[in-house]
Amino acid sequence: MAADEAVVLLVTAGDAAEAERVATALLDARLVACVNRIDGVHSRYWWQGAVEQATESLLVAKTRRSLVPRAVAAIRAVHSYEVFEAIALPIVAANPDYLQWIFDSTEGA
Repeated sequence: MAADEAVVLLVTAGDAAEAERVATALLDARLVACVNRIDGVHSRYWWQGAVEQATESLLVAKTRRSLVPRAVAAIRAVHSYEVFEAIALPIVAANPDYLQWIFDSTEGA
């Protein structure tokens, strides 16, 4: 795994169809090893000076930290939001075999 590390990438999408487009773009480019989709996430947030709310889909993707900038670019190419969520969180502990699978399944393997 060298100096790279595994991360979880959280991405919200406006609906299940958009979430599927994002997931497909990431997987087809081998920028992520896996994407879980959670539909029906109720979000409340500040936007343009007011509190808004929406029902969204949340994607939970597993990838390498080094691939996050390219993943964000791939998301931008298919996402409808002007400002979309794409947050990478470190994986501080995990099954070593699972971590290796992330690295084996993403570009640069």
